[in-house]
Amino acid sequence: MKILYFHQHFGIPSGSGGTRSYEFAKRLVNKGHAVTMICGSAVHGNTGLQGAFIHGVRQGMVEGINVIEFDLPYANRQSFIKRTWQFVKFAYKSSLIALRFEYDVVFATSTPLTAGIPGIIAKIFHRKPFVFEVRDLWPELPEAMGVITNPVVLLLMGWLEWISYHAASGCIGLSPGIVEGIKRRGISADKIIMIPNGCDFDIFDNENVKEERPNFISDTDLLAIFTGAHGLANGLNAVLNAAVVLKKKNFNNIKILFIGDGMLKPHLEKRAKDEQLDNCIFLDPVPKQQLASLQKSADVGLMILANVPAFYYGTSPNKFFDYIATGLPVLNNYPGWLAELIKINNCGIAVAPDDPAAFAAALIYMAEHRQELKKMASNAKSLAYREFSRDKLADDFISFLESHLK
Repeated sequence: MKILYFHQHFGIPSGSGGTRSYEFAKRLVNKGHAVTMICGSAVHGNTGLQGAFIHGVRQGMVEGINVIEFDLPYANRQSFIKRTWQFVKFAYKSSLIALRFEYDVVFATSTPLTAGIPGIIAKIFHRKPFVFEVRDLWPELPEAMGVITNPVVLLLMGWLEWISYHAASGCIGLSPGIVEGIKRRGISADKIIMIPNGCDFDIFDNENVKEERPNFISDTDLLAIFTGAHGLANGLNAVLNAAVVLKKKNFNNIKILFIGDGMLKPHLEKRAKDEQLDNCIFLDPVPKQQLASLQKSADVGLMILANVPAFYYGTSPNKFFDYIATGLPVLNNYPGWLAELIKINNCGIAVAPDDPAAFAAALIYMAEHRQELKKMASNAKSLAYREFSRDKLADDFISFLESHLK
């Protein structure tokens, strides 16, 4: 089948972003399907295309995937208005492609919610099947965070959410809460499947990957690592609050490494400097292969989010699956389905949100119980292989997509 695949933030492993769409598209190609990937640009990402943009677009083959990239650079550090404008422009340009191209099925993945617009266009004007993947519940999440408060904007986004779900032949949710959110909008359970983010073992459990612990961190230190966006949703001040507790208790053998970028990164770096938190180290985003080396040298992966109840069951963070694929125990600071997974499988520690003393105590416990930490690491990797193999999840994805051609 010919698949028109819309993902504004598409990237390959040599970039620093998520690679779910790359992995799924590659497996579709291996199954004999033709995939055209429509995407934008990312400041720290890599679509695999190197040529110049001509009239704001460039195109080429990337491992069998026909990639069409719009010159719409996106970064977490951009203002909310600028990011919104990039979303709107991507939706407009994508809709033109949906009107012009020939295809058998349209697949669109959020965020942003506007990613569903070309799918709606395809369904209305070409009567083609449209499958919509929901990575976050909008407008529920931004409303819960207080990022969007304008009632008119929230109403319009609610309408777009409802139309996107109802125009779709099928919906994919990445977490239990997302699946329930889709159902609440009137979509029957038989049209929805949960396919969470997955583990890429060829990247994160590759025997050829060498450990790359920064030379200013001792081999005897407990190294806790956080990877990903440094934005409002990530709530990383909670980690710095715990770092303050560790300093006061003189646990100088525990180091926290932040890798990534985002709107709040300058604030976090300044706070760490002002409060002399030399147990906190910040690095820029790195390609997935280098990230694997850094994670392999770490002892603990940090799964951190702001204390927003909508996050508890409504997110499926890439970093969690990267951590357990590496075999890292996970320290989680909010309740929900991932905290439950950690507890049931004894692959880390889950603490209550907004409790820096408990967060610091968990790190101290891990530092002082290295044998137990090794057992947690083994359990993490077992969980990764048992439930979250990218190959298995990709098979589920392809079967679901193929079923909508019948």
